[in-house]
Amino acid sequence: MNLILMGLPGAGKGTQAEKIVEEYKIPHISTGDMFRSAMKEGTELGMKAKGFMDQGALVPDEVTIGIVKERLSKSDCNKGFLLDGFPRTIAQAEALEQLLADMNQPLDFVLHIDVPQDQLLERLTGRRICPSCGATYHVVFNPPKQEGICDKDGASLIQRDDDTAETVQKRLEVNIEQLQPLLNFYQEKGYLETINGNRDINEVFQDINSKLGELSK
Repeated sequence: MNLILMGLPGAGKGTQAEKIVEEYKIPHISTGDMFRSAMKEGTELGMKAKGFMDQGALVPDEVTIGIVKERLSKSDCNKGFLLDGFPRTIAQAEALEQLLADMNQPLDFVLHIDVPQDQLLERLTGRRICPSCGATYHVVFNPPKQEGICDKDGASLIQRDDDTAETVQKRLEVNIEQLQPLLNFYQEKGYLETINGNRDINEVFQDINSKLGELSK
């Protein structure tokens, strides 16, 4: 089962990825994990990527797709994979398409967890952090027992600078601009499955499960 997981920040991709991996026993492969692994193993491509990253430069597509190929060639991907955070551009999507064709590992689904922008704003701006112990809360979905106070150590909760409404709005706009062409690309290819992510976590997974269940029979 070969999958790509897509969604805007706050859509709940991480939570659903955990559930998919647990249910279908396929590795969850994020871009960051791939780069870190390649650099740790000291592969030629890993070292090339490190050189660009150390200079604060973007890693070129040919290096990135090479690292993806190395990762997907590992034995834990024999039964499939869940790609997360890649591809990010149409050029990368086209390169991945060619790579998977060469490996005889065609995509099954691109799962897009869709949540309205106003709901994402609420999710992302409602987060509060304890500066002392690092505990995380949400003013709506996971509030502390006493407003603004950490349950564990009584410290005053703070909102991170990147969780303010203005910053979150800008982040969402950048992500939407990046995501939409990819959704169009995979829609045309017939891979795209859009999941309503504006529901209970288990309901969202139930929907995903019903789509993936047909593949595993």
